[in-house]
Amino acid sequence: MSALDWIVVAGYFLVVVAIGWWSKKRVHDVADFFTARGRIPWWLSGISHHMSGYSAVMFVAFAAVAYNDGITVYFWWPLTIGLGVGIGAFLFAARWNRLRAKHDVKSPLEYLARRYNLPTQQVLAYSGAALKVVDIAAKWVAISVLLKGFADIPLEVGIIFTGVATMAYMTVGGLWADVLTDMGQFVIQAVAGFAMLFAVMIELGADFPVTMWGDLPDGHGDPVSGSVTTWLIIAFLFVKTFEYNGGMWNLAQRYMAAPSGSAAKRSALLSSALWLVWPLILFLPMVAAPLIVPGLTAGEESYVALSKELLPAGLIGLMLAGFFSHTMAMVASDSNVITAVITRDIAPVLVPKVRRLTERAQLTFARVTTVLFVSLSMTIAITTRGEGFVLDTVVQLVAATMGPISIPLMLGLLPWFRRIGPTAAIVSWAGGLLVWYVVRYQIDGSTEAAIVGLPLLTSLVLYLGIGFLKPESTPESEELVMSLNTDPDGTDTDDGRPGRDQVTTG
Repeated sequence: MSALDWIVVAGYFLVVVAIGWWSKKRVHDVADFFTARGRIPWWLSGISHHMSGYSAVMFVAFAAVAYNDGITVYFWWPLTIGLGVGIGAFLFAARWNRLRAKHDVKSPLEYLARRYNLPTQQVLAYSGAALKVVDIAAKWVAISVLLKGFADIPLEVGIIFTGVATMAYMTVGGLWADVLTDMGQFVIQAVAGFAMLFAVMIELGADFPVTMWGDLPDGHGDPVSGSVTTWLIIAFLFVKTFEYNGGMWNLAQRYMAAPSGSAAKRSALLSSALWLVWPLILFLPMVAAPLIVPGLTAGEESYVALSKELLPAGLIGLMLAGFFSHTMAMVASDSNVITAVITRDIAPVLVPKVRRLTERAQLTFARVTTVLFVSLSMTIAITTRGEGFVLDTVVQLVAATMGPISIPLMLGLLPWFRRIGPTAAIVSWAGGLLVWYVVRYQIDGSTEAAIVGLPLLTSLVLYLGIGFLKPESTPESEELVMSLNTDPDGTDTDDGRPGRDQVTTG
């Protein structure tokens, strides 16, 4: 890291803090803080949805997979997400938006108390919040690994520095600061990503990447390679369809923050297109890394080594700023939505007087909760020291447990399942988590496909089976679901024709 690199990084942090304080003018209450009152343009919502879907983990854990196994990392990760988000554009995006527009919902879990019952909402809120703490801790570890690789900064210092910087703009600017930072991240990543691509092209020749496949180790050009199987890819497609369309709660916020249901759908389609194209550009240099920096024993260090080898002063700083922006934006996004869940769903049940707080007091409470949540995740990251933590947490724990948490949340939005009630929801959640624990820790030799896919499949079967055998809906819950068919003006935004808000229940 040269002086010019540090100047670039410092400039990035100043811009981020400036965005946070500028956004503060737009935040007057919790509706502004959590959903921006539906004022985020669809294209900005789509870019934010895409950029909030990954962090510096991609340049550590997934770079290791690309270094060791090749292009298969594209097929089991961003390709499955892109397809899943495209499916969700037609199933979920508009419905999330209508929850806000029609029912004044400010948290993705807020509707569950009406859709099922309070216990269902609470078990999903607590388990999801616990999962997010660990997930974010893994992201702090990832950025600290990169900081240590570039500048030899101790892991603890890297985590504290990044965490405090994130809190500096997130606690004041809310979702507006998060979304605008995502836009800045998108620009920085585009410049840094193309810079790395061109640097690799210069190093390997103008015919890169056409001719590199024969020079790479065997199997590095295969869609299915190493520990990746076709079943794993299929499992990830199912998991990511739920996870990236609202199961990962912060991404539901992007749909909720769009102006209308049709705008939310367009934002989802834009995000889907970005997922299908942009990660491929980022992964090509990672796949080519064995030809430029061969012999690395730790694949997690490959992208850092590649940057040091190929990029001049200034661009390394820009690359590091891109890593920062990835992690900070995603953590800020997660923190905002977890704060929404705690403020709107958990705290009012634990302390009923929270419901009687003034708008100003609720906003203060949300900001304090943000600081506490980020601080807890930083503590976990520092305590674990990052030993094997990043890939194990992000790929196995998060992917496997997100399914059981998201099945009742996501399918509860759809009219075909409107008669399924709380018993099915809770049993499917508990059954999925139990299967994940057994497959992950009790059965030796379990494949990654089983660890990721079986919990979701179990939850899905239990939810549908119990739900159809024992329907428990009420007229109010069915009315809530059917109201999500149309925007508040009565327009069916999926096909542009007039629609009905309700159907006769019974």
